[in-house]
Amino acid sequence: MTSKHISALAKLALVTATVIWGAGFVVMKNALDSVPCFYLLAIRFTMGALVLALIFMRRFRAVDRSYLIGGGIMGLFLFMAYTLQTIGLMYTTPGKNAFLTTVYCIIVPFLGWAVTKKRPGPQSVAAAFICMAGVWLISVNPASEGGINIGDLLTILSGFAFACHILAVNRFSQGRDIVVLTVIQFAVTAALSWVCGGLFETFPNGFDAGAVSCLLYLGLLGTAAAMLLQNIGQKYTTPSTASLLMSLEAVFGVVFSIIFAGDQMTLRLTLGFALIFGALVLSEVKIKKSA
Repeated sequence: MTSKHISALAKLALVTATVIWGAGFVVMKNALDSVPCFYLLAIRFTMGALVLALIFMRRFRAVDRSYLIGGGIMGLFLFMAYTLQTIGLMYTTPGKNAFLTTVYCIIVPFLGWAVTKKRPGPQSVAAAFICMAGVWLISVNPASEGGINIGDLLTILSGFAFACHILAVNRFSQGRDIVVLTVIQFAVTAALSWVCGGLFETFPNGFDAGAVSCLLYLGLLGTAAAMLLQNIGQKYTTPSTASLLMSLEAVFGVVFSIIFAGDQMTLRLTLGFALIFGALVLSEVKIKKSA
C-alpha cells in the first residue's frame, strides 16, 4: 500500500470518527432523558476504558508513575470538559452544543501561549475574533435582552476545558503510549463521574431499550471506537489536516440535530455556524506568504 493510499485511509478514519461524534450529540441528548449526567458519563467511560484495556492489555506492561500522573491530569480535564458539555446539552440543542464545543480549536493557541510563551500569529488572532462573532450570533438571544442561554455558556466553558485537555495530551503523550494514556484517562473520568453521581444524583431504577442503545452507542462507538479511529488517523496525517477534519464533528452534529432532533436553522444560526466554521478553517490552514 502506497503512502498516498495510507494518507487517504487515515483521513477517512478521522472523518468517520467525526460522524460518530456528530451523531453522538443527538444520542446523548436522548440518553439524558432517562439517565442523569454523571451516571451517563460514568457508564460511558467505564465501557470505553474496559473495552480498550481488554484489547490492548499487553501494552500496560510499560505503565509507571509518569503514566499514572499524565493520564490522571488528562482524565481530570476530560471529566471537566464532558461534564460541562453534557450539562450544557440539557439546556440547549444538540446542534448548538456541537458547534460551540469546537471553539477549543481557537482557544488552544492562546492557552498554549500562556504555557509555552509562543505568541499566536495574526491568523489565530483573526480567527478568534471571527469565532467570537459566530458564538455571539448563535448564543445571544435578542428577545431576552442579549442574554446567553445557560446551556450555551456551559458549552463554551467546556470548549476551554477541552482546550486544556488537548494541551495536556500534547504535554504527557511525548515518548509514551497514547493508547495506554487514553485508557487511564478514561478510567479517571469514569471514577470521578461515579463519585459525583453518588453524591449528587439518584441512580436510575432501570433502563429501557432506548437508554441501553444510547449507552452502548456512546460507550462502544462514541468513546472506544472513535478514539481508535482518531489515533490511527492522526498518526498518518499532519496535525493541521487532522484538526481541520476533526472540526467536521460540529457540522455533522448540526446535520444530525436537524434530521433527528428537530433543530430549526434560522438565518442567524446559519451565519453563526458559517463564521465559526470559517474561523476553524482559518486557524488550521497555513496561508503562504507571497515572495
